[in-house]
Amino acid sequence: MATWGLRSKSLLALLLACLIAVLPTALVGWQVLDGIHTHFSQAYARNTTLLNREKIFAPISREYALSRRFAHSEVVRQFLLDEQDPAKRSLFFRDAEGWREDFRDHSYFLASAPSGSYFFNSDKNYSEQPREVLHENVATNAWFYNTMRDDAPLSNINVDTSAVLRTTKVWFNFVVLDGKRRIGVAGTGLDLSAFLQDFVSNEERGVTAMIVNSEGSIQAHPDKNLIALNSGSGGGGSGHTLFGLLGTDAQREAVRQAMRVSQEQPGDVQLIPVTTAGKRELLALTYMPDLKWYVVNLVDLGTAKVIDGSLLTPLVAALGVLLALMLGGFAYAVERLVLRPIGQLKRTAQAMAAGRYDVQLPPARGDEIGELSNAFGVMAEKVRNHTAELEDRVRQRTQALELANRDMAAAHKKISDSIDYASLIQRAILPRRELVNALGERHAVLWRPRDVVGGDFYIYRAGEDCCLFGVVDCAGHGVPGALMTMLAHAAIDQAIVDVGMADPAGVLARADQIVRAMLQDGVVDNQALATNMDVGLAFVDLAGREVVFAGAKVALYSSDGESVEQLAGARRAIGDKRLGQYTNASVPLQAGRTFYMTTDGFLDQAGGEFGYGFGSSRFSDMIRNHAQLPLVEQSRVFSETLAAYQGDRPQRDDITMLCFRFD
Repeated sequence: MATWGLRSKSLLALLLACLIAVLPTALVGWQVLDGIHTHFSQAYARNTTLLNREKIFAPISREYALSRRFAHSEVVRQFLLDEQDPAKRSLFFRDAEGWREDFRDHSYFLASAPSGSYFFNSDKNYSEQPREVLHENVATNAWFYNTMRDDAPLSNINVDTSAVLRTTKVWFNFVVLDGKRRIGVAGTGLDLSAFLQDFVSNEERGVTAMIVNSEGSIQAHPDKNLIALNSGSGGGGSGHTLFGLLGTDAQREAVRQAMRVSQEQPGDVQLIPVTTAGKRELLALTYMPDLKWYVVNLVDLGTAKVIDGSLLTPLVAALGVLLALMLGGFAYAVERLVLRPIGQLKRTAQAMAAGRYDVQLPPARGDEIGELSNAFGVMAEKVRNHTAELEDRVRQRTQALELANRDMAAAHKKISDSIDYASLIQRAILPRRELVNALGERHAVLWRPRDVVGGDFYIYRAGEDCCLFGVVDCAGHGVPGALMTMLAHAAIDQAIVDVGMADPAGVLARADQIVRAMLQDGVVDNQALATNMDVGLAFVDLAGREVVFAGAKVALYSSDGESVEQLAGARRAIGDKRLGQYTNASVPLQAGRTFYMTTDGFLDQAGGEFGYGFGSSRFSDMIRNHAQLPLVEQSRVFSETLAAYQGDRPQRDDITMLCFRFD
């Protein structure tokens, strides 16, 4: 007799259940329901859109027509031609009160082209004086001047915020003509919130109603943030369009085509399937030619109440009964044939997982579960042997790892101690004490390595009635940069001895020769290594009252608080691939004038809103604004200014800034 396997039993139970109810019922029901849902969805979207159009058209058309008659009034025209005439002025405000009572919002406005006066009156706020005087260069007045252009339409409906009235309205703008000359704009406005509540709000779930103009700019939407303000008067609006809500270019083109068809057939409703915010919806639109507006509905077919739920109740109940019978039969079969023996095997496996390998396995069976039980027995024996071997290996590896960790900690301490010692040596070559003793408050230094040690340092040499200042930026950061500073310091010291500190350009040229001689073999072996250095040297002749400067990619700035002057350095660094030419430039040593030299770490520091470098222009403005402060105070202000600009961004390079002043 053939033995039924576990897979055969499971498939047989599932097949019988599906044959009884699921397959035919689900297939037929789905097809019928899908056809009904599609038909009713299109009818629902079409009827909802037509209803919204009628709800909007009648009252808005009335306001549109009243605004046009108001703008064509002879009283309005005569008033705009001579606003100072008391009789015309009095007649206009009496006549305008009648118009105000007729308007839905009980308000009107009038903007004069000859005088720029803007009048606005409502039942809560009345004045015969202008609310403001319009100017063409004021951004909030752009609606008026866009409407007054010769090529602009004589009327428009514009959604905009009035800065003077502090309200957002739907404005009906009509040009007032004197013959063919445009002399003003008149009309009324509807409060945007009331407009949206009365005409756009929709209590139906899954339906989003909106109004767009011929360019697709959104004029009304339940979400006020999506309304394109000032788009109706030719101002361009805020960029919110119907097309921006759609998911693909193909859908945008389909909607544009539907808008063109709707203009030709204004009584029809165009339906387009679209995707907005990841949801599949049905877009319905119709055109109102008198207002040049489109009424648009986005219907979320998954949310909107398209079909009466009472119609589906019997069908769902029947399907539920069939599904329950199917699930009950299948669950009984699976429980008896599959789950009960697997549960017994699971408990055996859990005992093995807990380390008890001598547990009793389920009784032998002639199917896959029996084969699995036998495999578990073999596996238990192998796991027991492997576990013993692994535990021994873990003990050995743990001991080796502990030893490696101790060695690594000792090596890390040696490296940290070496770097700290290198920092101490690097600080020892800086002339900080000499500057303090010789100049006191006549100098300030901002020295900030990126790491514990860095590639920047500064120079000071004193002579009789003279001294030499300098800043040096060596290639590299950290330990490599610090080693380069030792080489650079020795080269510049030797160059000063050979040339003399009164000739900064000569010192740079001689230092360039020394560096090239020192690094010649290393550069040949590895062209990728950067061995150049930026240097700026300023020789101060106190007797002659003159500052002689020469730089290699470093500039000398000076300021008296009113202006900033800059002496640029040569374009080639010391040790660059190509030789540079260094020349001396001199400026008078004037009382009250402060001199500054900085490495590019200050100028290149990223910060601000967009992460740009600090830059020369911002640096010049900074020293101009603070050049009259004491130098110690300047150093503090510069450090705070850089920190504020840098924000949370990391320091990009070593920073050295040296400033001096001789009064």
